[in-house]
Amino acid sequence: MFIDGAQIRAARALLNWSSAETAAKAGIARQTLYRLETYDDRPPSRSATLGELARIFVEGGVEFIDADGEKGPGVRLARPLRE
Repeated sequence: MFIDGAQIRAARALLNWSSAETAAKAGIARQTLYRLETYDDRPPSRSATLGELARIFVEGGVEFIDADGEKGPGVRLARPLRE
């Protein structure tokens, strides 16, 4: 799954996850997460890293929305946050 930097930032904000927490859950360095979040086009990373980020966000309750006309891609909560 392709996700961009804006979606990564938005998903993390929806879940109220710190960069350290997100990086730990994905098994990547915080610097890698920062680098991915700062690219709003195709982030310069292997698809496995983006796939892992997408997986942890989906497990956390985020749904990724494909580009729809002029609106572009996005994110939303698919279900209530876990307590």
